Amino acid sequence: MNQKRIGLIGAGKMATALASGWIRSGLAQPENMLASDPYEAARKSFREQTNIPTTDSNREVLESSGVVLLAVKPQVVPELLEELAESATSEHLFVSIIAGARLDRFEAVLPKSRHIRVMPNTPCLVGEGASGFAAGSTATKDDLKLVEDLLSTVGIALPVAEHLLDAVTGLSGSGPAYVFEIIEALSDGGVLSGLPRATATQLAAQTLLGAAKMVLESGQHPGQLKDAVTSPGGTTISGLHQLEQGCMRGTLMNAVEAATKRSQELGKTST
Repeated sequence: MNQKRIGLIGAGKMATALASGWIRSGLAQPENMLASDPYEAARKSFREQTNIPTTDSNREVLESSGVVLLAVKPQVVPELLEELAESATSEHLFVSIIAGARLDRFEAVLPKSRHIRVMPNTPCLVGEGASGFAAGSTATKDDLKLVEDLLSTVGIALPVAEHLLDAVTGLSGSGPAYVFEIIEALSDGGVLSGLPRATATQLAAQTLLGAAKMVLESGQHPGQLKDAVTSPGGTTISGLHQLEQGCMRGTLMNAVEAATKRSQELGKTST
């Protein structure tokens, strides 16, 4: 992997998270990568966090890279595809993390290249990402293995049918924001009950981390793990009763559904 040149078109937060994770894991080296972005502020921030050189030229990225991560806003996809069509070749593997942007759109404009669509999330930055990916019609087994390796190095990577990637976007793509809200709310509750802010936040974050690890490692249903903490007439059932009255589960389900629908809308915009 260190011998393969990786290009990034778009140097925003998600591209930074992925590139930082690849470098931290040793899977890629900064000198074998190049990122482009039209905004100097974005390029500067990206360079400072990754040590990867940057440019304002997408063509330069294509000419120097075999694997190209596409990390731009859905609204600029038509313009980007028009530009890429001038330089894309059969040597290019495009890995798109653009929300809602369908593979058939890329294959229609860039038929010589191979394409894989990915929905990662920002915890890739700390090696705990949750990504879904789908292959285009001409992507090879080696392409899929390469992308799976890239994603697995910064978390877990699960193959899904492309039509389910909008749901992946609504769940794990947007999910970290939901969890940050939950951590902040739990911390607020701790402060309300008398804990210092720093202590409350640390306890809240570690509680979510530990609970998530139990789900992943125990193989038990979350409901079983919840019941194991819930004693008859105890403190936990009193707290759960309040969460049910506040419709917490329904609200989280609605959040995933709303984000999924928005991803679908953005997909229509990109075409």
